[in-house]
Order: sequence, then structure tokens, then C-alpha cells
Amino acid sequence: MKLNDKIYNILKWGLMIFVPAVTTLIGTLGQIYGFDTETIILTITAVATFLGVITGISNYNYKKESE
Repeated sequence: MKLNDKIYNILKWGLMIFVPAVTTLIGTLGQIYGFDTETIILTITAVATFLGVITGISNYNYKKESE
């Protein structure tokens, strides 16, 4: 599997910047307002991990092709 550059860059930005920021925001607001946020944070983390693996495989395949 090889993603095009635009998709790869969007996923990379989302996984490196957006996901940690949004999970921190949800966890912090949950603590402030007394909400149980464990389920949503675990769900976001599971999806991010899956997308990270797909992105890593794509990156590996891209580098392998260019050698």
C-alpha cells in the first residue's frame, strides 16, 4: 500500500499534532467537568494507532520503491 503525498501529509499532521491535542483537551475537560472520558480517549487512540500503522507501512513502501 502506498499513499499519495497529500494523504500521507494530512495523516501525518493529524497523528502527530491533532490527535494528541484533542485527546488532551477531552481528558482535561472531562476532569474539570467530571465526565468519564476513558471510552472516547481509548477509541481515538485505537483509531490513531491503526492509522499510524497504515502510514508507517506506506512510508516504508515509498522508501523501498525509491531505492
